[in-house]
Amino acid sequence: MTRVRLDDTPAETFPDLLSSAGLDELWSHPLVTRLSSLGRRMRRMDRTRPWALDTSVALGVFLATCLPDLLHTDGGPPALATAFNALPLAGMLAFQAGLVLPLLGRRRAPSLTFALIAAVFLAQWAVGAWMRADAALLVALYSLALHGRLRHLPWACATMAGVLALVVLRLSAVVSPGDALFSLFSAVTAALALGLAVRIRRSQLAGLREHAARLEVERDQRTKLAAADERARVAREMHDIVGHNLSVIITLADGGAYASRHSPQRGSQALELIAETGRQALGELRRMLGLLREQADDAPRLSPQPGVPELDALCTRIRTAGPEVVYRTSGEVDTLDPGIQLTVYRIAQEALTNALKHAGALTHVQLALELSGTRLRVRVDDTGPPPGGDAPPARPAGPGHGLAGMRERAALYRGTVTAGPRPGGGWTLVADLDLTPLPDSPENPS
Repeated sequence: MTRVRLDDTPAETFPDLLSSAGLDELWSHPLVTRLSSLGRRMRRMDRTRPWALDTSVALGVFLATCLPDLLHTDGGPPALATAFNALPLAGMLAFQAGLVLPLLGRRRAPSLTFALIAAVFLAQWAVGAWMRADAALLVALYSLALHGRLRHLPWACATMAGVLALVVLRLSAVVSPGDALFSLFSAVTAALALGLAVRIRRSQLAGLREHAARLEVERDQRTKLAAADERARVAREMHDIVGHNLSVIITLADGGAYASRHSPQRGSQALELIAETGRQALGELRRMLGLLREQADDAPRLSPQPGVPELDALCTRIRTAGPEVVYRTSGEVDTLDPGIQLTVYRIAQEALTNALKHAGALTHVQLALELSGTRLRVRVDDTGPPPGGDAPPARPAGPGHGLAGMRERAALYRGTVTAGPRPGGGWTLVADLDLTPLPDSPENPS
C-alpha cells in the first residue's frame, strides 16, 4: 500500500481538504508556496541530520545578538549604557554561553532549556547587566510552546510575568513603564502565539496524514472484502453448476455401464443423456464466465438466470438419473422477483443433487414450494436408499459447502435453512425465506 506524506507534497494537491477550510487562495499564493517548499526541504534535512537545525538556530542567535556585543560595534542607546553595568569580557562570554548554548536542546528538552535560560537571564539582570543575547529567552519560550508539554506553559507564562516585571522595573529610569511593558508584552505574546500556531498547524497536518492513512486502509479493506465476496459468489455458483451436473453425469454413467451389459439400447440412451447434461453444464459455465469477463466493445450473449419455471426441467434431469421426483407448488411462485427465483432454484438444485448423491438412484424425492403471504418455504424430502441396496456415500455430519451456500443465499432474504434425517428414513431440507421488502427498498419507499 502506497502511503502519502502530506509534508512532502505541495498543498495544491489537496484541494478538497483545503477548500473545506477556506484556505485555497492562501495556500496557493506564490510566497506561501515557496515558504512551504523551503519548510519541506528543511524538514527532510532535519530528519537526516537532527542536530543541524538546532545548531543553526543557536549559531544564528549568536551571530545576531552576541557578536555585536563582543565587537562593541553598537553599544545601544546611551541611556542604556549609563543605566546598566558593563561586564568584563569573561563575564559577558559566560552569560552569553548560558543564554545561547541551552538552545541546542530546545526541541528535545524544551522545558529544561527554558528554565536554564530564564535562570541565566535573571542572574544577568540581578547584576545589572544588559545584553542582546537576552532574546534567546523568547526563542526558548517559542520552542516550549511548539515542542513542550502544554501543562508547562502556565508556569512558563508566570515566569515570563516575573521577568517582565523585573525588566520594566530596571528600565523605568530610561523608558516609561507603560512603553516598556507594551513592547516586552508584545514580544512575549508574539513568541508564544507563533509557537502555538505552528504547533496547531503541525497537529492539523498530522491529523490529515492519519486520516489519509486510515482512508487508504479502509479502501484496501473494502477492496479485499469486495473481492472475497465476489470469490465466494463465484465459488457458490460454480459449486451449484458443476456439482449438480457432475452428480447427474456420474449417476447416468454408472447406470449406462450396467445397462450396456444387458440392454445396449438403454446404454446408448444413457450416453445421450450424459451428452445433453454435459452440454447444458458447459452452457451454464460459459454464461457464468461471460459475466466475469470484461468486454468493452462487444458484450457477451448471455442467457437469463434460471428461476422457478426452470425447476420442471431440473426435475426432469434428475428423473433421468433414476430417482422418482414429485414437484408441486402452492401460490403464485412464478411472479416472484428474479433474485428470489434464482435463490429458490439454486437451493432446490443443491438439495436434489444431494438427494441423488447420498440417497442413490432409487430414492423417491418430493420438492414443494409454498408461498404464503410474505413467507416462501422450499421443502425437499427423500426416502433414502432402498433397503438392501448399495450404500451411497454418507451425508456429512457437519455443514458442507453446499449447505453453507444455501444458507448464504437464504440469508439474503432473512431466511433460514435446516436439514436433517426424517422419521422413517431419508432426509429433509427446509428453506424458509422472508419476502418482506426492506424499508428503504423501491418496493416500499419511505
